[in-house]
Amino acid sequence: MTSACIFDMDGVLIDSGAHHRSAWRALLDEMGVAPTRHDFWRLTIGRPAEEAVPLLLGRRVSVAEARRLARRKRDLYGEFAASGLQSVAGVAGFVETLARGSVPRAVGTSASRGDVDTLLVGLGLRRYFDVIVTAEDVRFGKPDPEVYLEAARQIGERPAACVVFEDAVVGIQAARRAGMRAIGVTTAHTADELRAAGAERTIPDFQGLDWNTVARP
Repeated sequence: MTSACIFDMDGVLIDSGAHHRSAWRALLDEMGVAPTRHDFWRLTIGRPAEEAVPLLLGRRVSVAEARRLARRKRDLYGEFAASGLQSVAGVAGFVETLARGSVPRAVGTSASRGDVDTLLVGLGLRRYFDVIVTAEDVRFGKPDPEVYLEAARQIGERPAACVVFEDAVVGIQAARRAGMRAIGVTTAHTADELRAAGAERTIPDFQGLDWNTVARP
């Protein structure tokens, strides 16, 4: 039986997709670069910004350039996010229920530590997680399983005992490669895309979700 829960952040805890899309588009506009496809932002979902930069530009970039552009994108995201963020519907009540039931909980995200602390505190969610693994805590980004394996290690649970909530195809792939169950949240990708990546089921949000049902698939 599943006994622990790991959450991605963007698109799972925080409904931040619109701000991320605006920030990436603003960065490309500053650079005078036209997107290579109308849904260019899909290339960035679930990936650390440093890894998304060369995908968006369609060329190899140096580590220094990737870091510089990633920092700029995060600054732009902060400016857009200043207008206000919302949590994904029902997630606050769900994680509060997990906390009351002493279900081990962690966050495994491609975001930076600073963004995680600022955003989750602002939404009142930070206090529910003793373990948060960010892009700075791992060597490889999703779809590599490292972020989820490290989260499981820190909460003292076997990977097979963990269920991951993810909105990104690469995140679902990371969870499955870690040997964990994966439930897709359809805030960024379609249900079919997430199932094709390995999600056992999908949900639009957390409203009405019951932990006992999740724990016993």
